[in-house]
Amino acid sequence: MTADTVPTTEAEDDARALHADGHRIAPGEIAIGVVIGRTSEFFDFFVYAIASVLVFPKLIFPYLDPLTGTLWSFVIFALAFVARPVGTVIFTAIDQAWGRGAKLTIALFLLGGSTAAIAFLPGYESIGVASALLLALFRMGQGVALGGSWDGLASLLALNAPEGRRGWYAMIPQLGAPIGLIVASLLFLFLITALPAADFLDWGWRYPFFVAFAINVVALFARLRIVVTPEYARLFENRELQPAPLSETARSEWRVIATGAFAPLASFAMFHMVTVFPLSWVFLFTKESPARFLMIEAVAAAVGVLAIIASGILADRLGRRTVLGVTATAIAAFSGFAPQLLDAGETGEAVFMILGFVLLGLSFGQSSGALSSSFTQRHRYTGSALTSDLAWLFGAGFAPLAALWLSNAFGLLAAGTYLLSGALGTLVALWLNRELGKAIE
Repeated sequence: MTADTVPTTEAEDDARALHADGHRIAPGEIAIGVVIGRTSEFFDFFVYAIASVLVFPKLIFPYLDPLTGTLWSFVIFALAFVARPVGTVIFTAIDQAWGRGAKLTIALFLLGGSTAAIAFLPGYESIGVASALLLALFRMGQGVALGGSWDGLASLLALNAPEGRRGWYAMIPQLGAPIGLIVASLLFLFLITALPAADFLDWGWRYPFFVAFAINVVALFARLRIVVTPEYARLFENRELQPAPLSETARSEWRVIATGAFAPLASFAMFHMVTVFPLSWVFLFTKESPARFLMIEAVAAAVGVLAIIASGILADRLGRRTVLGVTATAIAAFSGFAPQLLDAGETGEAVFMILGFVLLGLSFGQSSGALSSSFTQRHRYTGSALTSDLAWLFGAGFAPLAALWLSNAFGLLAAGTYLLSGALGTLVALWLNRELGKAIE
């Protein structure tokens, strides 16, 4: 097998038969595959995140007070982000040896399997501290799988985008986040309202994890359909989507990787500040029903969908760097009064969530692959994967833990400092690398 030959697996051969008529796949069709894939990943993500607040403190850490149990739950939550770069290393080797189809199949079944395994997890009352160790193991399995599920489809979509529409096509993969949150929130909302509390904690919470496995299977076939297209094979042969050695990529592209990891910090910090953290705060420190707040999250996420779409329009008119810089400044300003809103009762919570998702959508919509074009052609695929891993690790992995700990130790106002640090990180990264702005316009 030569370096310019696309490795083949039986799954890829079967899917390739769908394109035997020479059908050229359009950017719109690529977009559908990208949205389905990202939605499945984020649905997994939010199912686990919601359970980290509503279920695991009581199931895994019943011997701790609710706050401490939630903090430990968030520690395990962060393990996926720590394990994600490890997954990139492992699955890059699989990609090079057996092909993208084998890589995606193994990664998504590992993701779905780890998620489904959580559904069978015994609690502390059954197996003691082993339940926490198993949860940590399954969570790391999810992280390794997420590193392996990087498929380059977002890059393929950007490379096939019509002239002058790059910002529009850059926002499409990001739609998976709010859509995944909407589905996860509504599913948990239904279970909480339909079941007695004892039944929900005993078995009801497990159903969303089974649903996540089924969605992953659908996402696998949607992605394989794109991976076997002639366009994908051509870009692979031209090294646009061919993995390069990780050590070589890190050595030659470290400046771009570092800047790319910090450029989206504002949106990634904001991501958890309006999704996971507020649910934990409301659940622990107010008497409000979690069902009501899950409904607020679903409605706010729908607003986030519209804001992401708007980011694509604005980016094509004003430039992606401008959108990233302006929204980072707005997020910095928001961090100054966001805690007061969250602590202002039901109306304040609603305003916090809606306004937060507007800012999140505008920033998050353009945060993906902002530096893809800055990588050399040989290192674009691997460099983009590493950048994504590090951005999520630094910007999001410890956000719920840090925000909850800060707010408990120093007051809710202190949680805004974490959000402010992310916004400043983005602004500094954009200022230090002016060439980034020229590259992504």
